Amino acid sequence: MKVDLNADLGEGSGSDRQLLQLVTSANIACGFHAGDAETMLQSVRWALESGVAIGAHPSFPDRENFGRTAMQLPPETVYAQVVYQIGALKAIVESEGGRLAHVKPHGMLYNQAAVDAQLADAIARAVQAVDPTLILVGLANSELIRAAERLGLAARQEVFADRGYQAEGTLVPRSQPGAMIDSESQAIQQTLNMVMHGKVQSISGEEVAVRADSVCLHGDGAHALAFARRLREAFAEQQITVTSQ
Repeated sequence: MKVDLNADLGEGSGSDRQLLQLVTSANIACGFHAGDAETMLQSVRWALESGVAIGAHPSFPDRENFGRTAMQLPPETVYAQVVYQIGALKAIVESEGGRLAHVKPHGMLYNQAAVDAQLADAIARAVQAVDPTLILVGLANSELIRAAERLGLAARQEVFADRGYQAEGTLVPRSQPGAMIDSESQAIQQTLNMVMHGKVQSISGEEVAVRADSVCLHGDGAHALAFARRLREAFAEQQITVTSQ
C-alpha cells in the first residue's frame, strides 16, 4: 500500500524547509493568495534539494483573505488566471532544472471546484492547456476529479488529515464547528482509516467512501512538524509506503 503526503508551501510559514524532509509533494503558492516571485524561487530550490515533487497551488485573486473568499467569476476568467499561475511556477521550476509535476487549487477555489462542474472544467482545461502531462489534485470524489477524467488528465484524489468532513464528502467550512481536527491522535486515526479502508466518518456520524491517493498536511499549523513526523511514523508502523509516484 502506498500514499502521497503533500503540504502547501511558500505561504509564509517558517517551517517549509523542515516540512520538505517529511512530505513527498509540495504545492507552491503562485502569488494570488500568498507568495511572490522570490518566494516561489526559494520554495522551488528547497523542493528540488529535497527531491520532492513540485506542484502549482493556484488561487482566486485574494491576498487579503488568503484565498478563502468565495468568488463567482466567469469560467474564462478563472481559466486565464489558472494558466497564468501555473505558467509562472512552471517557468521557475524549469529555470532551476526541474519539472512541474502537478496542480492543486488552493482554498476557496479548491472547495468551490469540488461542487461546481463549470469551475472544475475551467481549471482542468487550464491544466491541460499548459501541460497535459500534469496531474490534477482534487478532493476525493469531487467535480474537479470528474473534470480531470473527462479531459483525460491524470487525477490524484486527495484527503485531509486535519479537516472535518460533511456527509456528502465535502470539507466542513472553516467558519463552522468541527472544521479543524486539533487532536493529533484523532487526525492520525482518521488518516489511517481513509488510506487503509477508504472511508471517513463525517461530523454527523455517517461513513463516507473516499479514495486516498494523497494526504494533505497543513504546513501553517502550530504543530505541523511534530504532526508530520507522527504521521510518517504511523504510516511506517502500518507498512504504508509514502511516495509521490
